[in-house]
Amino acid sequence: MDSLTLVCTFSLLAGGLYWFVCVLGSAEQKGKRAMDLSGGSISREKVEDNYNQYWSFFRRPKEIEKKEKVPAFVDTFYNLVTDIYEWGWGQSFHFSPSIPGKSHKDASRLHEEMAVDLINVKPGDRILDAGCGVGGPMRAIAAHSKANVVGITINEYQVNRARMHNKKAGLDSLCEVVCGNFLEMPFSDNSFDGAYSIEATCHAPKLEEVYSEIYRVMKPESLFVSYEWVTTDKYDGDNSEHREVIQGIERGNALPGLRNYDQIAEIAKKVGFEVVKEKDLAIPPSKPWWSRLKMGRIAYWRNHLLVTVLTWLGIAPKGVVDVHEMLFVTADFLTRGGESGIFSPMHMILCRKPAESS
Repeated sequence: MDSLTLVCTFSLLAGGLYWFVCVLGSAEQKGKRAMDLSGGSISREKVEDNYNQYWSFFRRPKEIEKKEKVPAFVDTFYNLVTDIYEWGWGQSFHFSPSIPGKSHKDASRLHEEMAVDLINVKPGDRILDAGCGVGGPMRAIAAHSKANVVGITINEYQVNRARMHNKKAGLDSLCEVVCGNFLEMPFSDNSFDGAYSIEATCHAPKLEEVYSEIYRVMKPESLFVSYEWVTTDKYDGDNSEHREVIQGIERGNALPGLRNYDQIAEIAKKVGFEVVKEKDLAIPPSKPWWSRLKMGRIAYWRNHLLVTVLTWLGIAPKGVVDVHEMLFVTADFLTRGGESGIFSPMHMILCRKPAESS
């Protein structure tokens, strides 16, 4: 091979890698670049071990049903997936109905703004975001409502990412982020003017434990809205395909176990809430929330190739390829759950804390 051929070959490889990393693979507008993929708070040499540790939780299913075991389980998961979520999905780690003529980003923002509109907060009110992730919804809600939003997440890496994004967006005066367990929140009783949770309380082993904590910190007569992950009335526990899909969703999303839709209001009432409204936001005329997952299949293969190359080059830590593949498999289960109608990630419940609560 002559020198000219070598130069041309190298130039093509370098140009192709640049195109994948800096053009197609880049998600800097979302806050993360492929070159910066990591294992969150996990040191790079331990990412692969922690990935294996995550799967070991499912060999002891009773462990992840215990309140004291959940923090380590969920924290490990979000250390592994947060960078990939940001890079491939954005700063809002949730689904939303597709809206014709609107981008995915705009559809997510409108879904978030609806949550805060439902709880009737005023500028200057102090509201809780239970399970805030890296703060995508928090920033949209603070900008829309001018309320002071306090978010809590179990994952320290997400806290640091959220604070960085808040400052970059010029919203750090309205957004506060706390590292903590939403099953045992470090907030005073009756200290919030409202609360919301967007696809986060599904990580609680028992929904009543997180709902009772949210109830405790809310002021009397304030409102709480949650978008819950649930199985629907179409789910048949005797159907092996249905069970496979739901188990795939649970294992790929660090869930102790999905609840059925008809349990949510019952649990809310059990802890003292008055149920104001309940509705599955995924049913028609809403457009499919899973369409974004189906459209992302080509992007997945492109991104998977990129992650594989970055791992081979030693830029991304070992184990990131496994995590990325796990999320792709999970996306297929989520799509099957949506298409069959047996699963919804947006069962909305709006609750009020009574004026006189026990």
